[in-house]
Amino acid sequence: GLYYQPAGISEEDLTFIKLIDRQYLSTPFYGARKIAAWLKSQGQRVNRKRVRRLMQLMGLRAIYRRPRISKPAPGHKIYPYLLNGMNITRPNQVWAADITYIPMAQGFLYLVAIIDWYSRYVLSWRLSNTLDAGFCVEALKEALKKGRPEIFNTDQGAQFTSEAFTGLLEQHGVRISMDGKGSYNDNLFIERLWRTVKYEEVYLKAYQDGRDARISLGNYFRFYNTERPHQALGYRTPAEVFTLIPV
Repeated sequence: GLYYQPAGISEEDLTFIKLIDRQYLSTPFYGARKIAAWLKSQGQRVNRKRVRRLMQLMGLRAIYRRPRISKPAPGHKIYPYLLNGMNITRPNQVWAADITYIPMAQGFLYLVAIIDWYSRYVLSWRLSNTLDAGFCVEALKEALKKGRPEIFNTDQGAQFTSEAFTGLLEQHGVRISMDGKGSYNDNLFIERLWRTVKYEEVYLKAYQDGRDARISLGNYFRFYNTERPHQALGYRTPAEVFTLIPV
């Protein structure tokens, strides 16, 4: 299906992308110049121009410009950031969404996930070979079957500022919050989710195709929600904490 086919990319570029991905998670403050220098130190022959192109494809910028898969679309409304100083104390108070990329044997896919900020519970996720808003809207519709947040936080990407996405939130009476342009910490918990997913799942597997990725990620997210204890949650699982308060 549409959402399970990898985006085509050369084998050499895919090798570089996997290396950049790992290094970026360790040093998110590195820009293209430093990433290129690091790759050369690892024996890779690649110039800064190519690294910059690949980082743009991956949606990566140095930490002072937090990772962005996409830019706001012209004419789309940008909402203020509502979480400054907020004490998040319960499930369904704040949900958040973000997009990352998933490398595979012959390309990569984009992954969107929606989490409950307080419990770290992954409410829904979708894979896509494009950055159209459709797969994000699908994920939102699925998440809303499990509850309704008071506030929904995202970055200013075109998928999240689209009328289809914001309109659905407004129909459900949800207040919309969007990250500041330069702040990595505005969506901190979902950034931590990406690190966990990459190191505990993606880097340990070699997905052969989109269907393989979908099945394996599905198994991982079930484990993450229902079996993996979090120290910050008193060694309870996200599912245990999310269901503490009735929807």
